[in-house]
Amino acid sequence: MTERDDDATVDEQDDSVQNDDSHAEELDGDESEDGDELSAIDSMREMIVYIARALASNPDAVSVTEEDDGDRIYFHLSVDDEDKGKVIGRDGRVAQSIRSLLRVAAVKADTRVSLEID
Repeated sequence: MTERDDDATVDEQDDSVQNDDSHAEELDGDESEDGDELSAIDSMREMIVYIARALASNPDAVSVTEEDDGDRIYFHLSVDDEDKGKVIGRDGRVAQSIRSLLRVAAVKADTRVSLEID
């Protein structure tokens, strides 16, 4: 630290520190888009299951399947008949909230998604 004339202290940076960009290249490169896409699909599926099980009275009956249609991924959420109302919500607000969260995840994964509740 050095002092200036106006009694303020200023941090000085050490010039010997070098910026190592080789680590950043390792993180950005060498991963296939298919691997990233699969992990994004898996994380979206896990998010749907997590939310549906938290809402359902019978969480063991919750299952999610996906169908890839090229440019869009269709998720099918199946719950017990008694839990459909809880998962859909009044006026479909809970289902719309889940779909909104899915859209955010899909934008990060550069894909489009749809959720159908069976």
